[in-house]
Amino acid sequence: MISSICGWTFFILFVLGMLVLDLKVFHRDNHEIKVKEALWWSAFWIALALLFNVGVYYFRGHDVALKFLTGYLLEKSLSVDNLFVFLLIFNYFKVPARYQHKVLFWGIVGALMMRAIFIVCGVALLRRFEWVMYVFGAILVFSGWKLVTEEEKEVQPEKNVILRAFKKLMPVTQDYRAEKFFVKEAGKWIATPLFVVLLVVESTDVIFAVDSIPAILAISLDTFIVFTSNVFAILGLRALYFALCGMMDKFHLMHYGLGGILFFIGIKMVIHHFIDVPIIFTLSFIAIVLTASIVASVKFPKKLDGPEQI
Repeated sequence: MISSICGWTFFILFVLGMLVLDLKVFHRDNHEIKVKEALWWSAFWIALALLFNVGVYYFRGHDVALKFLTGYLLEKSLSVDNLFVFLLIFNYFKVPARYQHKVLFWGIVGALMMRAIFIVCGVALLRRFEWVMYVFGAILVFSGWKLVTEEEKEVQPEKNVILRAFKKLMPVTQDYRAEKFFVKEAGKWIATPLFVVLLVVESTDVIFAVDSIPAILAISLDTFIVFTSNVFAILGLRALYFALCGMMDKFHLMHYGLGGILFFIGIKMVIHHFIDVPIIFTLSFIAIVLTASIVASVKFPKKLDGPEQI
């Protein structure tokens, strides 16, 4: 019990410390993040996750460490799908590049809190009602099928229920006011389009969590492992976005791989009473399918519409 409390306390303090350091030191001035900087940050977060995995291996053993690594790889691969949507949202609202990091930072803070709630509720449901495993499995199978059969991603903020409700409660300025989410005019607080973008990002993450959380719960019901693997994947999401935002079209076949992964995890949950799929097989499957979809995207580039350029 004491070691468990210490583990949770240390990890939460670590995450809070990294978030404060990120916001107040490394990104205290709003600037456009270049690919080189983003790649360094992405490597940093991945290295931290792997270092944490070594600690899990040392304190919790081989099997638990393998589950953390599988969960982290799963969440990291699924987060790539988020990046395409973030890019569409930023383009739709014409968010200046120097303010995108701030939106993603606070979006991730909100995502961490929502994921924590979803994970606790999901674990509690599965431990109390085992049949929920079949429901989660069916959700993943359906989500996998949707990913495989989707054509082009699109965002429709005007249909976002949360955004429409917010605009009825508070007026929004017509243009951006630097990096501010709210400004005071004529003695009244008014939201800026940047806060509207943040709302859309947060509500979008709730939708992604419907796929993400059931998938990770198929790997482990250890709340600490599920939460920490989620956190490390999410913390590295901003750096990954800025590293790949100029190359999104080059990974046009990844949705097939992600759909296949979700489909596999869903089937794994449905048949868990009859067949116990080893965690090493799950890890290998995710790694192979993810790699294959990336290689296929590069080998068979997306054909551009319109007349050929001479």
